[in-house]
Amino acid sequence: MRNCFLKRFLQISSSSRFLNSSRRNKVSAPFIDKEGETAESLRENPGFSYGLNWGLAGKGVIVKDKAFQNLKSSELLAKGATIAETLSGLPLHVRGTLGGNSTISKAQYSKLLKQVTTHMSSISNIFVHDGAIGLSPESDAKVRVISDSPSAILSLSRVLWETPTRAVSHDSCPLTVYTATSISTAVEDIIGLGAQGNNGFIAADIERSSLILCGKAFADINGTKLALTALSEPVIFARGGLPLSARLLVSCDSVVLLFAPENAIQSYSDLLVSADAGVVLSPQGVAPLFQTKKLGGINPYRIPSAVILATSDSSGTIPSISKLSPGQAAYHFLAGYQNGEFVPAYYAKGSSYIGVLDLAKTLLSKLKQYQVPTFLVNVDGGVENITGKDLVKLVTSEKVAPFRLKGGDLQRKYNAFLSYKFQDIPEEFSF
Repeated sequence: MRNCFLKRFLQISSSSRFLNSSRRNKVSAPFIDKEGETAESLRENPGFSYGLNWGLAGKGVIVKDKAFQNLKSSELLAKGATIAETLSGLPLHVRGTLGGNSTISKAQYSKLLKQVTTHMSSISNIFVHDGAIGLSPESDAKVRVISDSPSAILSLSRVLWETPTRAVSHDSCPLTVYTATSISTAVEDIIGLGAQGNNGFIAADIERSSLILCGKAFADINGTKLALTALSEPVIFARGGLPLSARLLVSCDSVVLLFAPENAIQSYSDLLVSADAGVVLSPQGVAPLFQTKKLGGINPYRIPSAVILATSDSSGTIPSISKLSPGQAAYHFLAGYQNGEFVPAYYAKGSSYIGVLDLAKTLLSKLKQYQVPTFLVNVDGGVENITGKDLVKLVTSEKVAPFRLKGGDLQRKYNAFLSYKFQDIPEEFSF
């Protein structure tokens, strides 16, 4: 007991001298660089880095013994990591969305964060992984994952894109993910969320750029991606990227941006880069939000050859395929018509965390700037059974007629919905 106390006292004393020295020197740039420049030192003294410990302390986690950063999969497995069974449907609480329908308050999130950081500060070994959402260094969102479990790091490292050394520590607005796998399930009652089940829950605060995964929540990949999307969208948008609920079709030199309802996606699976809906369009090109192995040696990171908006209309009013002007594309993107229902910006699983009208305006600007041809495809109008390869050939053939209704009062329904849902729609938006 006396030896443990002495060891902890020396750690705290060392940290105090370190922090005081840093304050006197105003945390100079060479000092900050130590966090990323630890490859040699970690080989000599694995698990210990003043720079990393400083960074973690700034996030509320005091390293008790060792902190291992950016370990390879083989190293994580050697530390006891296992491949977790995939979970789904865990409770998801996101605070700071546009709708304001959060199920967790600012006070509750603050209390939860305190519980989590205190718990993680009591764990002997901490694992850290740095990655990014999006591929563009100029408009991505950097992410630091702090965990008490190598298994959680192994899982999340397969979701995030790789990022250069020191990128997270030098970033002006990194996202922080706390993964507390061993925290007591009583934490839900302590902060007033009520029972969340035995497997854990997910909580995110957009204002804090912070995500908490409790229990086995890291194994709920879909829920984790939804939360990370919520956190990253404002950052990506502020940096000039356009986060969109779309997918990529890649065929030879053609990269097509596809907006489509879930029930139409499987028809184009032969060319899908990822089944996940989520891409970033930036001046450098377009790429998925999250890592995907389907890229192989293909580099999709270029300006799209075409944009496809898939609609569903079984009345025969909308042609099977037609070409849209940029103003028409923005209009139909804003509506997202699906057989009597409207899904603005094609966010079938919930609203965007950026104003949908702002997304549409920015999309219009990008389409004009990059001169990307856009097409409206009616998946219930004769093209529902074609493959992704056929669809790409069709929209790159330059033989598609401009959009024109075949009759009916569908235009009135569009106008009524959009005038009710949005104010001050630009005149350039046209049916």
